Amino acid sequence: MPADQARRDDLLLRLMGSPDAGQVDGIGGGHPLTSKVAVVSRSADPQADVDCLFLQVQVTEARVSAQQTCGNLLVGVAPFAIERGLIPVDGDTTRVRVRIVNGDGVATATVDTRDGRVRYAGSTLISGVPFASAPVTLDFEGTEGSVCGSLLPTGSVRDRIAGVEVTCVDNGMPVVLMAAEALGVTGYESPAELEGDATLRAKVEEIRLQAGRLMGLGDVRATTVPKMSLVAAPRDGGAISTRTFIPHRVHTSIGVLGAVSVATGIAVSGPPGDVLRIEHPTGFFDTSIEVSGSGARLRVHRSGVLCTARKLFDGLTWPRQT
Repeated sequence: MPADQARRDDLLLRLMGSPDAGQVDGIGGGHPLTSKVAVVSRSADPQADVDCLFLQVQVTEARVSAQQTCGNLLVGVAPFAIERGLIPVDGDTTRVRVRIVNGDGVATATVDTRDGRVRYAGSTLISGVPFASAPVTLDFEGTEGSVCGSLLPTGSVRDRIAGVEVTCVDNGMPVVLMAAEALGVTGYESPAELEGDATLRAKVEEIRLQAGRLMGLGDVRATTVPKMSLVAAPRDGGAISTRTFIPHRVHTSIGVLGAVSVATGIAVSGPPGDVLRIEHPTGFFDTSIEVSGSGARLRVHRSGVLCTARKLFDGLTWPRQT
């Protein structure tokens, strides 16, 4: 990758096919969830094995953002690092410590490496992913306040923004939690229904812009953080039900670190159980979180998730020349 940021971003825009809603002249998928890049390198940090710089390539704008990270894409970093020879195989399972450059936290990934190679076949199913694969566990440390500077960036457990009570959390991903009913919806709608509600979208964006400043993120009009999670009572035995704007489209499930920050928001009100199941439009996502204290004194010691990753292709991609 070019060391110069402007040249790097220009290359990524051409590779992904932005700006274009369909990204037809590139390898992007035409949606914020499928227009992401992880730049991986050996780490000079003694606490890590590799560095991961996450870059969000905007779909309809010629812009690349490094302001956030992405837990879903992070899951693929360890298998990639092993296959590229950045990390040696270490028995039946290999642990890879990944420094999250965007937030400066560390995620330890555990990968199945039986037979001396990364194994992708497995029986682990994740909601929102249609087929089973081998499990990859992620344990996060140092993500508390990694983007905004503190776990509760506004300094309060609850704030009233644009007439709506919210909780602002940053445990690796800045997230604003709001009761869906306070915005006139149930919180069980489909992503398409929520995206089609122009009044709701305008209200969510009004809250997001004000929350961004209160969270120390400044003017967030041109950024993809904070994420906005509508929450409601669980319907399927989980801890909470969510619908998350990322920030303008609605996630068909939920991001890894977004789920961790939602779980952290739950923990603010009381000690969490061993597993916090976060319900979302296509199922659920299980998180675990170890904390001490409560309310404004809450401290996070570890967060964990179970994910899957599978290699889709390996080769060359050709950026357009102009």
